[in-house]
Amino acid sequence: MPVMDGYQATAAIRSSGHERAGTIPIIAMTADAFHEDIVKAETAGMNGHLAKPIDPELLYETVAEYLTCVAEDHLC
Repeated sequence: MPVMDGYQATAAIRSSGHERAGTIPIIAMTADAFHEDIVKAETAGMNGHLAKPIDPELLYETVAEYLTCVAEDHLC
């Protein structure tokens, strides 16, 4: 991303002060797929991690999971 990376964007969203900032689902989509990369995403405040190349079925399932959580008004 040209202005900030996903970790910085996540930090900005989570610290925005918006009442729903903590419940907005944020899923990393990156070619970095080692365990430490997944931990880095979680530590940054992301809810999930998908490694590239993206499996369309896994993407659909992941998005559906988080949309269900948002619809039920809780964070997964």
